[in-house]
Amino acid sequence: MSRSRNMSTRRHNWAGALWLLAGSVAASAHAVEPVFVILPDSPDVIGEISLTTTMPDDTILDIARAYGQGYREIRLANPKVDAWLPGDGTEVIVPGLYVLPDAPREGIVINVAELRLYYFRGRGSKEPKRLMTFPISIGREEWVTPKGVTRVVGKVKDPSWTPPESIRREHAAYGDILPAVVPPGPDNPLGTHALRLGLTGYLIHGTDKPYGIGMRVTHGCIRMYPKDIVTMYEATPVGTPVHIVNQPFKVGLAHGNIYLEVHPHLEEDVAAAADQYTRVVDKILSRTAGLEVELSWPEIKQAVEMPTGIPRIVGNFRERVVSTAPGVRGRSPLAQN
Repeated sequence: MSRSRNMSTRRHNWAGALWLLAGSVAASAHAVEPVFVILPDSPDVIGEISLTTTMPDDTILDIARAYGQGYREIRLANPKVDAWLPGDGTEVIVPGLYVLPDAPREGIVINVAELRLYYFRGRGSKEPKRLMTFPISIGREEWVTPKGVTRVVGKVKDPSWTPPESIRREHAAYGDILPAVVPPGPDNPLGTHALRLGLTGYLIHGTDKPYGIGMRVTHGCIRMYPKDIVTMYEATPVGTPVHIVNQPFKVGLAHGNIYLEVHPHLEEDVAAAADQYTRVVDKILSRTAGLEVELSWPEIKQAVEMPTGIPRIVGNFRERVVSTAPGVRGRSPLAQN
């Protein structure tokens, strides 16, 4: 469904609710492909939170696709909104504020816990680093998307799909007999474009089922909306580094505030569910080392216990004043990732 008739949104500074618009958008927040800029006073946080309203025939999936969101992230942000029949004129939060993953800011960074991909541009440039971000789908619990470091080793337009024997057996068990090769076309699960990774058998690709973006529905590959994979295909050269991480909580600094973004851990990550509070506090202290900080412990606790995927302000920081010589005062530089 096209939402061209209802693409206006209302932007709010919700500091009282501990949500704050931050970062810088070099294009309109709802342009086709927003490009974000990492600025010195907001090194870790980009984007903004906005509101839209539903139309009579909308579902949450329609809203998610129109605003560059995945299913799970928009559901986490709107738990009280009926996913299939939200009704006409219902307010929906568009959670477009992001803390950047703790990973090298070059090439592609995929955070499986967040079901989101970040693409960093300007490596080696003195200009401010720019990036785009897109929702993705990842592997189901029994087909886990691998983590680690790899590269884009090839690009394919109009790919054919050769399903492995294990996938053909799985489909056959449900009466769905897959051919040995699925040719390019509208029914090809790989969509129109694919990026081949150095991990044998794994791709970043499009899809013939775009409403599954933001869900764990793949056999380990990374799926993207059709328009998003075209953007990535055109922008990504062979050799681009790819970091696949699993970070259910992220900490960032922006405009003197400390942000905490928490996502539900993946079902198979039993270790991630244990002692999350301590893990989060350790991450905050590590990111703010060398700074003077004031933390809101109740907000940290609530963020951990009620993960919404929306960054929350859980404290503030300032540069620590240090003595450089008798009668001289200096400031320590802002720590950077």
